[in-house]
Amino acid sequence: MDDPTLDDLRTSASRACALLRVLAHEDRLVLLCRLAQGEHTVGELEAALGIVQPTLSQQLGVLRREGLVDTRRDGKYIHYRIASDDALALMQTLHARFCA
Repeated sequence: MDDPTLDDLRTSASRACALLRVLAHEDRLVLLCRLAQGEHTVGELEAALGIVQPTLSQQLGVLRREGLVDTRRDGKYIHYRIASDDALALMQTLHARFCA
């Protein structure tokens, strides 16, 4: 396998920095940690994490805009799940290092 070019490294570094910027917020990190365990509704996330509704919605919006989470509607409930394989892999590593 060929060594990556400088452009390849810079592109990868840019993607990693973008992901790390999103994760560098305690509420978003906690949300992703919970979502790494499976799909949850807003109400479930609020009850489990103690993040009040306005903050919760704002942070879920950031995660959604950045492509880290996706939604599924079931009646009046919206279910959130991690949509990014990179975010999921990073959350699993963080969990193993800091929460185990």
